[in-house]
Amino acid sequence: MKQESGAGPWEGEYARKGRLWGGAVHFLPAIPRKGRVLELGCGNGKTSRALLERGCEVVGIDPALTAIGLCRHHAPGETGGEFALADARSLPFTDASFTAVIAFHVIGHLPGEERERCAREAARVLNDGGTLYFSGFSKEDFRAGNGCETEPGTFLRKNGIATHYFTESEVLALFGELVPSGCTTRRWALTVRGKAFPRAEIAAAFTKKP
Repeated sequence: MKQESGAGPWEGEYARKGRLWGGAVHFLPAIPRKGRVLELGCGNGKTSRALLERGCEVVGIDPALTAIGLCRHHAPGETGGEFALADARSLPFTDASFTAVIAFHVIGHLPGEERERCAREAARVLNDGGTLYFSGFSKEDFRAGNGCETEPGTFLRKNGIATHYFTESEVLALFGELVPSGCTTRRWALTVRGKAFPRAEIAAAFTKKP
């Protein structure tokens, strides 16, 4: 089965289900209000909304048109941010345009070479001294191994969406041109019908040095 890396499967998911992501944003970085923040794969705006409510200047991009519509509709008040249809592998922004880049559970849905392209683009648009915040599922997560393996550590589900399950060393290598300021594995349990399933994600932050 071939992995699709564009908007196709995500557009279908948002068109059918609407707001896929709800609830509070856990582990939201303490991003300064000054400067612009870029969110890669803003989805239905869960993280962007939380940043806007803090007073941050937010630009969100997503390849799914329905997701962009949801972001614009649910943005808070007059501080609605900017949301654009765009590809994280080829960002439509000039170099050093943002003080922070958020990449939460988006890069892991791309194939290997495209993950590297996305990481390079994220570093390119980041200001000197700016910070990139990453999260992606860990190989310790109970869902790792479910589906058709399209490449090592990447599994494709029936809905056409693939997920790569990272190691910490993979994440550090992915952003090799940036300086890591932290990389850790967060672990928790998902309880379904009295049975606990291990969840795990890798969270990291990187700084762009002059």
